[in-house]
Order: sequence, then structure tokens, then C-alpha cells
Amino acid sequence: MIIDIHGHYTTAPKALETWRNRQIAGIKNPSGMPKVSELQISDDELRESIESNQLKLMRERGLDLTIFSPRASFMAHHIGDFEISSTWAVICNELCYRVSQLFPDNFVPAAMLPQSPGVDPATCIPELVKCVEQYGNVAINLNPDPSGGHWTSPPLSDRSWYPIYEKMVEYDIPAMIHVSTSCNACFHTTGSHYLNADTTAFMQCLTSDLFRDFPTLRFVIPHGGGAVPYHWGRFRGLAQELKKPLLKDHLLNNVFFDTCVYHQPGIDLLTKVIPVDNILFASEMIGAVRGIDPETGHYFDDTKRYVEAAHVDADERRKIYEGNARRVYPRLDTLLKTKGL
Repeated sequence: MIIDIHGHYTTAPKALETWRNRQIAGIKNPSGMPKVSELQISDDELRESIESNQLKLMRERGLDLTIFSPRASFMAHHIGDFEISSTWAVICNELCYRVSQLFPDNFVPAAMLPQSPGVDPATCIPELVKCVEQYGNVAINLNPDPSGGHWTSPPLSDRSWYPIYEKMVEYDIPAMIHVSTSCNACFHTTGSHYLNADTTAFMQCLTSDLFRDFPTLRFVIPHGGGAVPYHWGRFRGLAQELKKPLLKDHLLNNVFFDTCVYHQPGIDLLTKVIPVDNILFASEMIGAVRGIDPETGHYFDDTKRYVEAAHVDADERRKIYEGNARRVYPRLDTLLKTKGL
């Protein structure tokens, strides 16, 4: 089985974006704020949006299952207040759940949280609980920068995040550390903000003793870990200067990386530097890079091609494709076992 742990609902019906635009406009003009009930998306519309996009490509590329969460750039936690974020998260999480019900063999939901700048992260817990207990979500997406590129929140090691971590440990679910849209003109959303955040989150973990407090807490750092694999020697050296344990002991029991790296040399570096047990297959299709690479004639985000060509043996490839995902996402493993998989 090939499990893609990084999928977003980037192809949701247009009605979702239209409703969101009305919600954003309603922040300044409350009389125009739309009701949740005004958003009407049928099952047939959901099916069409998936069958002609994600599912079509999954079948073409030989992928079996995707962990599916709301569109990352649409989370936009910096817009409005907690009530705005909460309403938006509820809508987006429900749509991903409905997709998982319509295509139970192909999609499993993961939740976005109703984060808001300056608001206690504990306010996100009711939505987290609902998504796990009612929707069967196997993970959450955690935004380390709800401000949208201004980094006004405390680091992930700060105790203000601990209520979320406590729930993650209780439910035995991981968090993908994933920022959203950048509203800072210095940082292009997908070209720099995402990758900066991946690197920043890793460094926040490195400089802290977070996993001493939460030894079973698990973070997935996407996009191949940002700059982390490329600068592994720098991080090892910094850990040494800070009198931290070796990185394999300090972080690699808790921090994992995905394969959303869109060229062969990048995957080769990732699999050479990072232990295979810490690499999970992912593509983030249909996402930031949707075009065809003129050098190969294949889509940039067809990451299975890179894993197939990487210098790993068959057992290591099985770990990347399936084994590691089932270990890092225990609720997914339990779900698959109930289906005899």
C-alpha cells in the first residue's frame, strides 16, 4: 500500500471560496456576514471535485490512500478573530470528513485548528476533540505562525501550546507543522514562508527540551523538512554547541519528514541524510507546484517517481510508502486493520 500523508482539499467546489470571500468582507461589514447554512455543497459536487482531480491522479500514479486536510493556504488564521477562524475551520473540516465518507478507501481526514493570533491555543481543543471523536481524524495540522508571516506567536516549545500537545498525546495523533498564507510581502507563501516555517519549527524543537516533557509527541515537518536535510551538519553542530544530545536521540524519536520535494536530487539527499525510519511518503498534490517539469516530462509533484528511483532497498521503500505512516499515525493503522489491510 502507498499512503500519501500530505494531501489538501485544494480543489473544493467554487462555492467554498465564494462563501469565504463573503465571510472576509463581513468582517468590515457585519450585515453582510454569511450564515453557515448559506453554504450548500452537494455530495455530487464533492465527488466531481475529487474524481476529476485528486483521485484521478492517485490512480494514475499508483497511490492508494491520502491523509486529507483542508487547503493550507486557505486556513489564513490571521484573518479576523477566533470566531471567524472557528467558523471557517468547522466548515473546512466537515468537507474533508464528507470526502472521507464518500471515498472511504482513498481518503482519511486530518483537521485544521481554529487558531487565531494572540488567542490561547487551548481554544482549539473542542474542534480537535470533535474531529477525532466524531470524524475519525487521524492527525491535525498545527500552524506555528497564525499571524501569517509576522511570527508573533511564542515558539512551539512554549507552555502555551501544551494543552494541544496533551490532547495529541491522549489521542495518540501527530501534528503536521504547516503554516498558511503569508500576508508579509517579504515572504512568498509557498516559495519561502512554507520552507522557512519548516526549518524554524525544527530549530525550535532543537533548542528546547519539549520532547522530554512529551516523549510520545510526534511532529511531521513537511516539504522534506525545509532546509533541514541540506544543512544537517549545521544543526548537528548547533545541538552540540547547545549541549544537547545527538540529534538522533534528541529529536528523531519525535520528528519526521515527508517527501514533498520536487526533484530527484532533493529526494536523494533526503534519503541519504535522514534515517529512512523518519521519512514518510507524501506529494501534496494538487498543491503549490502543479506543472510539468520540462526536464523530465512528468509532474513536479509526482513524488512516487523520485522514491522509486532513490537509492533505498525494497524494505526501506516499504517503510517510506506505508510502514512509517502506520507507526506515526496509529489511528490510521487501527482503521486499516479494521478493513483487513
